[in-house]
Amino acid sequence: MRVLHVIPSVGPLMGGPAAVLSTLADSMAQRGVDVHVAATDANGSSRLHAQDPLGSVRNGVTRWIFPRQTSPYTFSMPLVNWLWKNARTFDVLHVHGVFSCAPDAAAWIARKQRLPYILRPYGVLNRWGMQNRRPLLKKMVFRACERRNLEAAAAIHYTCEQERVEAEELGFHAPAAVVPNPVEIPPATEVRGRFRSLHPELAGKLIVLFLSRIDAKKGLDLLLPAFAQLRREHVNAALVIAGDGDRAVETQARRQAIELGIADSIVWTGFVQGQEKHDVLWDADIFALPSYSENFGVAAAEAMAHACPVVITDQVGIHQFVTVNAIGIVTPCRAENVARALGRLAGDASLRASMGARGRTVALSEFSTSAVVDRVLDLYRGALRTRHAAAYTHS
Repeated sequence: MRVLHVIPSVGPLMGGPAAVLSTLADSMAQRGVDVHVAATDANGSSRLHAQDPLGSVRNGVTRWIFPRQTSPYTFSMPLVNWLWKNARTFDVLHVHGVFSCAPDAAAWIARKQRLPYILRPYGVLNRWGMQNRRPLLKKMVFRACERRNLEAAAAIHYTCEQERVEAEELGFHAPAAVVPNPVEIPPATEVRGRFRSLHPELAGKLIVLFLSRIDAKKGLDLLLPAFAQLRREHVNAALVIAGDGDRAVETQARRQAIELGIADSIVWTGFVQGQEKHDVLWDADIFALPSYSENFGVAAAEAMAHACPVVITDQVGIHQFVTVNAIGIVTPCRAENVARALGRLAGDASLRASMGARGRTVALSEFSTSAVVDRVLDLYRGALRTRHAAAYTHS
């Protein structure tokens, strides 16, 4: 099978979608699939500096990275031209995103060339995003372009049931498939304490971890007052904020921390990845993501894989999964509720341990790369069967 993934960017600063695609593509290549990825060189507000030559292979995946011409819409004419000339050489396209040049062009070209494609909106169609991020422009673009791209897809790839429900409120009709994001499951034998050893100020502290791209929707404005309340009850608590992103949001959060009197109890690490990310997850006692909107919650699933109990809001896509399996506490998007959840876990070590253990077990069975790739490949096979059946009917 020859598969092309199309995404606005694979830059590490683009957050979860790029990381998820990297995991999917690498794992498919290991299964013998001929995997290609086409994207722009966007990397947050900057660009990928060490750009590989076009068509270079990394971990068995062929990468086609093109320069963007504009930051809004991540427009790249070289990418569009390449897609028009080469899309027909692939069996299936997996299109990641909406309201952006690369996925929109890929879906349109696939429609014109009668190619099967799977479309993964990765939460962009969620209620919060449609109502709070350029709503009028999105409404117009949805009617003019996105609806047809969605309805012509062989399947819409949602990562949780809540994402499907909120997206379908927009009134389009297309086959739906709910397949979670893959999460790297680290071995239980990994050494713990490495992150703490780099930060002597955390010695003997109970660590609350926020690990995510810094953005207005991630709920730092809820977490900081909640942590301030926790500190009044548990003076040994420390907050680690691991992530990079919107500088204005970070500046406001730092100002808020000073006003709340908790600035000296916060460690800002910036962006973490690889072993550094594993180290901070292993050493965390509680993971917190009080997001206003999250189509899945990759970082929360990663925390589960590291046996760390989670506190998330009911706007994080996997909140029902967390509640049903008793692997964390789900709250409304209110600081006082987040504070109570943090306090409950901070004051009960046995509860943290039991929730953490269940979380790791569930992550192994539901979110492992092997399990997720099996389901995605089944999606591709279904798309190909539908295409072949249609060709036979019209022959």
